[in-house]
Amino acid sequence: MYRTLQDFVNDWAHESSLTLKVLTELTDASLKQSVTETKGRTLGELAWHLATSVTGMFGAGGLRVDGPGFASPVPNHAQDIVDGYRQASEAVAPALREQWSDEKLSEPVLLFGTIDTTYGGLLNLIVRHEIHHRAQMTILMRQAGLVPPGVYGPNEEETAAIMANK
Repeated sequence: MYRTLQDFVNDWAHESSLTLKVLTELTDASLKQSVTETKGRTLGELAWHLATSVTGMFGAGGLRVDGPGFASPVPNHAQDIVDGYRQASEAVAPALREQWSDEKLSEPVLLFGTIDTTYGGLLNLIVRHEIHHRAQMTILMRQAGLVPPGVYGPNEEETAAIMANK
């Protein structure tokens, strides 16, 4: 749980940079990849969901963050997704500093009419949501023939390169 805005801002800087690391590996062709032809979100839909969730989830807590709207259509170009995510993720820290205080983090909030938490709990939920979907994306990236970057450590290819240089 975050006790200060700065604790969250530090964590967000790290996590959003990891998400950008994954997003920048997407190609336009990979955006159509899904688990099956009829099941699940496509890679592009998941990536755009992450981009729009920044404004949507913070917005559920009353924080105004500049970025793509939650209901905006999925772009056809991977770079547009990267740009949208970057815009929103970089707007988070200034918006928090301007609109919230450390004291607000312990205040209760009801999210989406069903999640009873605190504003600090919302920040925690946002980071966990980001991690969850980022992991899903790495699987779809492999299915699309892409090599997802290592996130919390080296991926298979990076590990092989490290071992080869020993």
